[in-house]
Formats: sequence, C-alpha cells, structure tokens
Amino acid sequence: MSLESKLSAAIRDVPDFPKEGIVFKDITPIMMDAKLSVEVVDHLYNIYKDSDFDAVAGIESRGFLFGYPLAMKLGIPFILIRKKGKLPHNVLSVNYDLEYGSATIEMHIDAVSAGQKILLHDDLLATGGSAEAAGRLVQKAGGEVAGFNFLVSLDFLNGVEKLKGFSNNITNLVAY
Repeated sequence: MSLESKLSAAIRDVPDFPKEGIVFKDITPIMMDAKLSVEVVDHLYNIYKDSDFDAVAGIESRGFLFGYPLAMKLGIPFILIRKKGKLPHNVLSVNYDLEYGSATIEMHIDAVSAGQKILLHDDLLATGGSAEAAGRLVQKAGGEVAGFNFLVSLDFLNGVEKLKGFSNNITNLVAY
C-alpha cells in the first residue's frame, strides 16, 4: 500500500468542525501510529535529502509535528513560526487575513539570515493564507522561500496559487 493510501486511510474526517459545513481533515490518527509517522518522516527525508535548504520552518502548531523531525534528519536548523505573543525573544511579525478577521504570525528576529533558503512545512494547505504569511515573514528576514511542503492539500480551495510567487517547489503527500 502506498504512503498516500495509508495516510488517506488514517486521516479522519470530522464533519461540521470548526463550524457547520466544514469537513475537518484530522491528522491526529497519524500521530497514534508510530510506524506510519516514521514512514512519513523517512519519505519527506527522501524527497529533500539532496536539496540545499538551510533550514526547515514549521508553521504553528501542526507544522512542528513533522517539520522538526525532518529538519533533524536533514541535519539543518528548525525554525518556529508562531502565533503572536508566543515567542520569548525579539520577533519579526506579519499580519494576514482570515475568513473572519486577521491574525499575526511571528518568528525570532535571528532565525533566518539574509540569503538562507528555507523549506516551509505545515500539516495542511487550504486557502494558503498562513503559508503565504509565513513566506512573507521569511522574505522580511532576508531569506528565500525555497519550497513548501504539506501533509495534506485541499486542492479545491486553490491555496497553491498564493504560494507560486514564492516558489514552484510545492509538494504534499495527500490531496483532496
């Protein structure tokens, strides 16, 4: 069975979460399967082992789940991109729009150096708002977005279109 098939079987649909009409793609069953989780990290490593990224950046919070192990396996730093007010040191911030308001993400001011090539990782690509904001944050620090990786892509929401201005290196493991 392919990894995509295993992931599709593990991902749980939760109807009407977080609001009526939404079908939430719950990746927590993947976390309950240690062998599958290792397979995901190994697969990501095999995709990126010959890339010249300087760091992996994970978007809070589910982007930390596989982004950090991937960075460790690649032998490169892991950068935390968090919601406003969660990082203890001096930060760079980017505001972005949500369906019902706005949000702010932050990164330590010294996390990315000028010219560094960064792989941005998150669990899910939907409309692309948070990933686009993360890309802007990396650029604000002087870095280059060298790629995006997601476990799941909701292709019908066209989030990938917001990301192509940063990089055409956009991958996912499962698409809906």
